[in-house]
Amino acid sequence: MTAVRQDLPEGRYGRAAGSSDARADRRLKIIGLVLGVVGVAVIGWFGYSYVSSQDVSGQLIGFDPVSDSKVSARVEVSKDADATGVCTLRALSSDKAEVGRKDVTVAADQGSSAVVTVPMRTTDRAASVELIGCKAAGE
Repeated sequence: MTAVRQDLPEGRYGRAAGSSDARADRRLKIIGLVLGVVGVAVIGWFGYSYVSSQDVSGQLIGFDPVSDSKVSARVEVSKDADATGVCTLRALSSDKAEVGRKDVTVAADQGSSAVVTVPMRTTDRAASVELIGCKAAGE
């Protein structure tokens, strides 16, 4: 009968399980956690700086097609009390072709939040209106 070998060959299958592997695993978990927290903080900082740098923002409240050549849109504009803002609207037909575009100026004397009704002329019946964006005047 032959003898059965109980031990694995030395160095053939990597390091034996021991305390050095547990320390290495713990160190990797801590490094991963720290990198994750730093990553979330950087993303949050970029998001906050983007939102806080927006001097003028707007939201389309609704629109009403008045006729085949006219549409009325309502826009809520938020801005600094002393800022003048410009919002760009465009009217789209049912096949998504642009049939009208208008820049609306919201004066500083209208306060920090204003709801503006904007009449727009169109080249065809407008099926929808979208707010392209708002910015401070002069940008």
